[in-house]
Amino acid sequence: MIVGDFGEDYEIMVPFQALQAVGHEVHAVCPEREAGETVKTAIHDFRGDQTYLETRGHDFELTHGFDDVDPTEYDALVVPGGRAPEYLRGYDEVLDAVRHFFEADKPVASICHGPQILAAAGVLDGYELTAYPAVRPEVEAAGCSWVDGVTTDGNLVTGQAWPDHPEWIAQFLDLLGTEIEHEGAAATAD
Repeated sequence: MIVGDFGEDYEIMVPFQALQAVGHEVHAVCPEREAGETVKTAIHDFRGDQTYLETRGHDFELTHGFDDVDPTEYDALVVPGGRAPEYLRGYDEVLDAVRHFFEADKPVASICHGPQILAAAGVLDGYELTAYPAVRPEVEAAGCSWVDGVTTDGNLVTGQAWPDHPEWIAQFLDLLGTEIEHEGAAATAD
């Protein structure tokens, strides 16, 4: 998972914990940061304005240093949104890592502003995807087709923002081949 300062809090923490909850090992990295250091997150709230309201989120602790990971040793990639993608796309090492996952046809999940990084990496040509609506012109200029809802196209799962988490994470788990089994009767919530 590639994160950075002022990435969207829910879009970092929820998939990070959800993937761990079903048995996946998740390494969270940020350029120029080491394991144990943190990034500041932001919470985006949708209240009917023309765009989201942003407030300060939490400090999210990185599990590994960016320079300590080798993309060839990973099975999948998560690219959360928020404001971090607008500057993370300026790091050649981030773009190179993203290109590896697409060249190797490995599963990639991206949400909200995350596809800005994918567009900068030049990997979106021919894909059908979604993102935060304000990112639509940018991803379309990168050669993809826009859809309004969560979608899986080949190795790529995309969603518009954190309210899409249930469907976005479920489609990513399907792409990963994750099987979740429940013993006994399924619980219901009221």
